[in-house]
Amino acid sequence: MGITMTKTRNINDLAKEVLTIEANSILRLKDSIGEEFDKAVEFLYNCKGRVIVTGMGKSGLIGRKIAATLSSTGTPAYFLHPAESTHGDSGIITRNDVIIAISNSGETQELLNLLPLIKRFGVTMIGMTGKMNSTLSHASDVTLDISVEREACPLNKAPTASTTATLAMGDALAVCLLEKRGFSEEDFLVFHPSGALGKGFLYKVSDLMLSEREKLPIAHENDKFTDVIELITEYKLGMAMILDENDVLAGVLTDGDIRRTLLKHSDTSNILIKDVMTQNPKRISPDSYGASALNLMEKYSITALAVVDENNRPVGVVHIHDLLKAGVA
Repeated sequence: MGITMTKTRNINDLAKEVLTIEANSILRLKDSIGEEFDKAVEFLYNCKGRVIVTGMGKSGLIGRKIAATLSSTGTPAYFLHPAESTHGDSGIITRNDVIIAISNSGETQELLNLLPLIKRFGVTMIGMTGKMNSTLSHASDVTLDISVEREACPLNKAPTASTTATLAMGDALAVCLLEKRGFSEEDFLVFHPSGALGKGFLYKVSDLMLSEREKLPIAHENDKFTDVIELITEYKLGMAMILDENDVLAGVLTDGDIRRTLLKHSDTSNILIKDVMTQNPKRISPDSYGASALNLMEKYSITALAVVDENNRPVGVVHIHDLLKAGVA
């Protein structure tokens, strides 16, 4: 007697159904955000030690990602394998730590084996579980509900929607902590010194700027417009830095300023720079990161920045080409 083959659904329809189920599982988490979530964030924010994330199987894999995300956004975190923990690895836990314990059922035995140690040390524990009446939930100081209506697996067995929901909840914690800590772009680059994310951190503006005084396009606000055009053409940076009588940066003259002036005036022979320059221009310090300079340029659609010292006196120019050539992108 042969095996009866059931007709399979269209593969695209099935894929769309999986995505819909998983998307809905994340959206349902919004109902779980409230007082317990606030407490979890406070526990993590005030943690004097490290955050120890633990979970078994697929929950463990998600836990590793949560620990990595926390670490890269300013909250030191480690992943502890619950099965290994009862064979010596639990020595990593200190009284100053906070535990994030992940179990969809809340009854994972390897995880529950950790509870005596956690309670003995008085370590704060945040449980992430889909069963709010489970052993893990009752043992936790704070419980985050990661329950889903069903898994995306047609058998409703393989962890799919539940692991997606867990990961999303972990991201919500990490992002809220990032915001609460005032974690900046430069802080982020500190933890990502390699690869595309961190290339900007490898360079300060002082490493990339043109700084030799004789090579800087510098003019004064009472200079003639026509003379400064020649200066900009000579230095080929698309701008000149304009100084006042105290040699403080008063403005810049850019290619755009030149075009606007020529369109507005038929005779430019007697025009002074101070009458047509861009006042209060964007500028940056030599100690800023290359990534910050690129961010300013992209935000304001400019290709070169005046680099000034603490007294607002020009010490260099940084051009977008130099940033891109150095891999700051």
